[in-house]
Amino acid sequence: MNSRPNAKRLYHQLDPNPTALMSAEAERILGYSFRNPRLLQEALTHSSFSDGSVSYQRLEFVGDAALNLAVTNYLYSSHPDLGPGHLSALRSANISTEKLARVAVRHGIYALVRRNSPKLDRQVEEFANMVMQESEENQTQGGGAKKAPKVLADIVEALSAAIYQDCNFDLDVMWKVLKVLLEPLVTADTLGEQPVTTLYELCQKNGKDVKFYTWPKGNKTIVNVLIGSELVGYGSSHQKTIARLKAAKDALEKLSGEKSNLLIQSQPKEVVGDEEAAKQKLNEFCMKKHWPPPVYKVEEEKGPAHSRTFICSVHVETTNDNFVALGESRSKVKDAEKSAALKMLSLVGNELPNEDVCES
Repeated sequence: MNSRPNAKRLYHQLDPNPTALMSAEAERILGYSFRNPRLLQEALTHSSFSDGSVSYQRLEFVGDAALNLAVTNYLYSSHPDLGPGHLSALRSANISTEKLARVAVRHGIYALVRRNSPKLDRQVEEFANMVMQESEENQTQGGGAKKAPKVLADIVEALSAAIYQDCNFDLDVMWKVLKVLLEPLVTADTLGEQPVTTLYELCQKNGKDVKFYTWPKGNKTIVNVLIGSELVGYGSSHQKTIARLKAAKDALEKLSGEKSNLLIQSQPKEVVGDEEAAKQKLNEFCMKKHWPPPVYKVEEEKGPAHSRTFICSVHVETTNDNFVALGESRSKVKDAEKSAALKMLSLVGNELPNEDVCES
């Protein structure tokens, strides 16, 4: 495989004649010679390029489907022991926007694209600089601090379609080229190294229930991770996938340190405090902070009518974020809400990140 290109060549167009140079360079990177060079030119033309050329958008539409099918065929054939859930997770990991964008950066493909968008150039430059500093794990699986520009993944999909059409829609030929480009692929073994997967497996092994709670907050996504009724992870990002990844990483770090006892406790940890006044105190706390009122929800209802129990959650929207707390099981909804309120009071006083929770 070709060595990683010079950083500047990751996103600066080739001069003095990009059109003349891009075909040979693209074919070198792909290891494929086009019979119809116009397909390659179309795959490497952004809609901002204003010479009347057709952009890659139609090819990207086909490439998305073709690459999806090619990866599906490959995984189905090479992993006869995996069920549909694992196969789906592997496929998603190998053709995600994060993965494909890193492929484009790693091979310097954006430098070959004909475009006229300084804003897009800046976005790609920032992302490329971040990718150059990433660990090998992130290079394979993605999940960095900056959102991957979708245009990078679109270009890889457009190139896939160009090859697919050029070889008379031979999926095997297309995959032979793309497989080399996508390497290293995420495998069944390395998939387990991803934080979300690791967290689920860790909790399942220890008989613990893990839940992800997600909210939009402005142009960001906020993710909380709860094990039982304990908040153990927090993440935020402009991209939902990255926010979830950050929250899972945060949870794993805490479970290996300050909250390791959660994995060995046989009984839920009881919250000490005055549940009767908890809802009122939480309302007052939110009012002082100028936050919206807490929102309660029945999360779980168990047992027959004569001995039914309830678990409630409470959602608090702070100035910058969103947080959830689960209460203990109670025989009445109002008591379950009080239990949740008491848990949230302990969180807002001790655990909410990036919030000024102390009165001045």
